Amino acid sequence: MSLIPSFFGGRRSILLDSFSLDNSAFVNTSIDRKETQEAHVFKADVPRLKKDELKVEVEDHRVLQISGKRNLEKEDKNDTWHHVERSSGKFMRRLRLPENAKMDQIEASMENGVLTVTISKEEMKKPETKAAEISG
Repeated sequence: MSLIPSFFGGRRSILLDSFSLDNSAFVNTSIDRKETQEAHVFKADVPRLKKDELKVEVEDHRVLQISGKRNLEKEDKNDTWHHVERSSGKFMRRLRLPENAKMDQIEASMENGVLTVTISKEEMKKPETKAAEISG
């Protein structure tokens, strides 16, 4: 597991990446993150994966974990491969969530090889300001 400093929305966060040690692991799972007024939105490229091959979880310590497994295609033992670039194997991406993420309001959907995870935001309370009378 490697710790890679990452900068999202002007705030410093830690992006935690874990990948299978297997040589067949696909590590090119790109994830974009944006913040809207209502939510934090993560978009992950997961081409050729079906939704039942993916797992989206949130750990206790505000860590979003996206993992999956791309299986090898069945091959005919009589075939001779000359060039192979499409990878297979397991992947896992872990991203620390901001303090205002509602851990119990998470939605995930998939369309055209893109997984979208939306996590609602809590309204951050502004500190109350009280005026003090000036005597004298």
